[in-house]
Amino acid sequence: MNGQVNLPFIPETVTVHLGAPDQTAQNVTVSFVDYIKNVASSEIYPTWPESALRANILAQISFALNRIYTEYYRSRGYNFDITNSTAIDQSFTYGRDIFENVSNIVDDIFDTYIRRDGAIEPLFALYCDGRNTFCPGLRQWETVSLANQGLGPFDILTRFYGQNIGLVSDAPIQGAAESFPGRTLSVGSSGNDVKLIQTRLNRISRNYPAIPKIVLIDGIFATDTEDAVRTFQEIFSLPQTGTVDRSTWYAIARIYSGVKSLSDLNSEGIAPEEVTDLFAQELSLGYRGRGASDLQYFLRFIAEFNPAVEAPVIDGIFGEATQSAVRSFQREYGLPDTGVVDLATWEAIFSAYQGMLDSLPQGYFSDSTEPYPGFPVRLGSRGEEVRRVQQYLNVISEAYPQIPKLSEDGVFGAGTQAAVLAFQSLFGLEPDGTVALNTYNRIAALYRDLVEGNKVNEGQFPGELG
Repeated sequence: MNGQVNLPFIPETVTVHLGAPDQTAQNVTVSFVDYIKNVASSEIYPTWPESALRANILAQISFALNRIYTEYYRSRGYNFDITNSTAIDQSFTYGRDIFENVSNIVDDIFDTYIRRDGAIEPLFALYCDGRNTFCPGLRQWETVSLANQGLGPFDILTRFYGQNIGLVSDAPIQGAAESFPGRTLSVGSSGNDVKLIQTRLNRISRNYPAIPKIVLIDGIFATDTEDAVRTFQEIFSLPQTGTVDRSTWYAIARIYSGVKSLSDLNSEGIAPEEVTDLFAQELSLGYRGRGASDLQYFLRFIAEFNPAVEAPVIDGIFGEATQSAVRSFQREYGLPDTGVVDLATWEAIFSAYQGMLDSLPQGYFSDSTEPYPGFPVRLGSRGEEVRRVQQYLNVISEAYPQIPKLSEDGVFGAGTQAAVLAFQSLFGLEPDGTVALNTYNRIAALYRDLVEGNKVNEGQFPGELG
């Protein structure tokens, strides 16, 4: 079976809600280019160095494309793509004047976005001004200092988002369309839409095991798919019809995104069983150590369930972004807004975390890939590690036929080397034919995206999840 991942595209238009999501407000539809020009003119100063302007605009493009690609609002029942609420989205002032130099830069780079290595979707590029507000992302005023030091736009972005990012240029432009196929899926339906639902339900069932597994992911809506849909609807308080209408389609998309996001959080190096509720000392700005990393993990976990709480980077350093996240928690949970984690704040954070964790079924953090084995595999290698790489590459080859099919025999021969070289060339890695850490992580990340139900082109599908 051949297929191709539905890569992100630049939409011709974007629909903006002029208010908070649940606030009664006007929706306006503008061209994507005009939307970015408006946001950039509202968020940054035209007198900034060009490298700073370009770095900020790339973050704004990626942020918007992530909202659109993941159907963040439409999957929740809203009829717009993004809001102009600066608390959760980007500033957009309908009808405002546009700065000429900003307009010229957007015209040059509107079809370029940031992507994390091994990921498909545009990076959810958080940013803040870095003076009055702080966040685990780009700090706008710091980009000015970095640009004045001679850094280019990409180097500026890596300072905030890490080294494992890249820029996708010349993304295709096409009309935006919601993912719902426009027809209710039921017993007897068939096609790629059914296959996508089957794959996502199987992924969700790893976290909600009451949902029965669909044994054959074949794009045919039979009684086993109906049973899985009906159980999903029961768990998530939807009408138990066993059919996939628009509301069930987007509920599946939303829950799938949620379970995958929490699994990604767990992959950052801290597992639930590794954190502790022990309050060792008061935590405040400047603290470094295990207490800070546990705190950051708790806050990121809570933020997955409560968007009012900011999500700091887990780096073990109590910096300004962590302080801002603590304050957001304190405000949300009725505690003094101090930014300091005393005993009362720690207990409230841990209690909120524990309550959310307890609501998840056993095995919630299972993963579809194994971690890097700790050593490279190359021509002449043998064993389970080689077989696993072959398995992952075979699934990837369904989406990228440039990668040859392999026998999953655990022997790293010339064929496996050719497949690795093809993968490395395709994804901008050094083509040495060896699966070391970077190549392995890129292979594993793309494999996860494919088997866990990414968007696909009509009539095509990247891989099956057994």
